[in-house]
Amino acid sequence: MQGLHNHFVIVDGRKTHYNPTVKETVQICDVNTGIGGDQLLIIEPPTTDGASSGAYAFMRIINIDGQDAEACGNATRCFAWLMLEETGLDEILLETSVGPLRCWRRGKQQVSVEMGKISNHWQAIPLARDVDTLNITLSNGPLKNGVALNIGNPHVVFFVEDLDALDVAALARPIQNDPLFPQKVNVGVAQKMSNSLVRLSVFERPGILTKACGSGACVAARAAQLLGLTNKKEIVVDMLAGSVNVIVEESRNAILTGPVEFCFSGRLTGREGRAV
Repeated sequence: MQGLHNHFVIVDGRKTHYNPTVKETVQICDVNTGIGGDQLLIIEPPTTDGASSGAYAFMRIINIDGQDAEACGNATRCFAWLMLEETGLDEILLETSVGPLRCWRRGKQQVSVEMGKISNHWQAIPLARDVDTLNITLSNGPLKNGVALNIGNPHVVFFVEDLDALDVAALARPIQNDPLFPQKVNVGVAQKMSNSLVRLSVFERPGILTKACGSGACVAARAAQLLGLTNKKEIVVDMLAGSVNVIVEESRNAILTGPVEFCFSGRLTGREGRAV
């Protein structure tokens, strides 16, 4: 599936447990050796706690380097759409490593996800030391006065005057790997277009410039609020692959709405032809 050109390989691991090695994940996500994708998602049964809270399935997210990721808005929308289609429901609860996420249909192949609360407390992000998270001390060229946040995964957002003029990957790479971020960080570079419209580019962990980032869109909207760039709670975030709608409520809870698309299905096999 793909959501705003973020491509996801989704494997059903409910009947047969599936725990790929790092090498397998890298091969699957590399278009030269496998299907190709930005992340590998595994459908798993909910845990005991998840089932008791009403979760239908557990979503495991693995990055292209084989390391588990905490959150991904585009992935969650795609995953939720599959589960909504499977059940015929209009709303569903998914379990993730950072807690349950409520998801629901929002029109034709549009899915909304309640992404959870956004925090800018330095320990929650996490940062290596206590700094002003609304004006972090790191800078690289026009990337300065960044806002550090967490929405299940760590982000830093920089607002600039002219997004198109920048080589985002080159500017963001040293910031992503700075010791201030012990778990590394997703680096968002944003430009305010109006009170309710923000343009965004995100250099994601483990080091790729993606065409869209759902969690990054949520924190960019919140960063605009925290910096006083907007007084709106509903913001459209425009990225290279398209736009998403973000609502950040007074409780700091973010709701992300955007498109999903089914690409194809098949059997995933190993080198010996064994079906996984």
